[in-house]
Amino acid sequence: MRATLPLAFLMLGSVSAYAQPVQTAPTPQIVVTGEGEATARPDLAMLSLSVMREAKTAREALDANSSAMAAVISAMKAEGIADADLQTSSLSIEPRYVYPANKDGEQQEPKLVGYQVTNSLGVRVRQIDKVGALLDKAVSLGVNQGGQINFDSADTTKVVSEARKRAVQDAMERAKTLAEAAGIKLGQVTEISESNLRQPPVPMMMAKSMEARPAPQAVPVEAGENVYRVEVSVTFAIDR
Repeated sequence: MRATLPLAFLMLGSVSAYAQPVQTAPTPQIVVTGEGEATARPDLAMLSLSVMREAKTAREALDANSSAMAAVISAMKAEGIADADLQTSSLSIEPRYVYPANKDGEQQEPKLVGYQVTNSLGVRVRQIDKVGALLDKAVSLGVNQGGQINFDSADTTKVVSEARKRAVQDAMERAKTLAEAAGIKLGQVTEISESNLRQPPVPMMMAKSMEARPAPQAVPVEAGENVYRVEVSVTFAIDR
């Protein structure tokens, strides 16, 4: 007698055969990177001004420092700097030691000789042409460290948008060149991603320890231009 299989088993086997996943070829595509940049003249500056004072006791050093910094802050406000544009960025109180050696050159125990207090103030200046005069005034009132200047723009929306457009245009042109060289036809854009490569404002540095000049002459300052860069990655389908 010939063996026969149950109908249910045959049907299950048929369903299993059809349930196997269908392997599809990957969608052909091309990925390119475009870069764009735009420039803008800054309309604000960020100053870093520091007062450093030394004395035999921490109290004396702090009092001397506070008196000088209070005069600097008062002067900034008198020049039209708003409260919101003044911010203390750091305050440090540090002991000062000397490390004496005996006549044989052997190092002795360190000796406390005083204290150093440093107070740093960030000043946002919204009138670029006042930066030099503000630096001069700050130094004359006791600022003797810092002097770092960062130039920036209050609103970068337009300049970054222009850089973004140029980056996409650059990506399109690169994709067309690659497609022509490979003998293929570009399809629709399937994906775009962006990396903001904005060039940070380049800081200008004054002397590490600034001294007031005898003549009330403003510090020469040039704001120049800031560069804003954007990078985009664009994926194109390839028409068959």
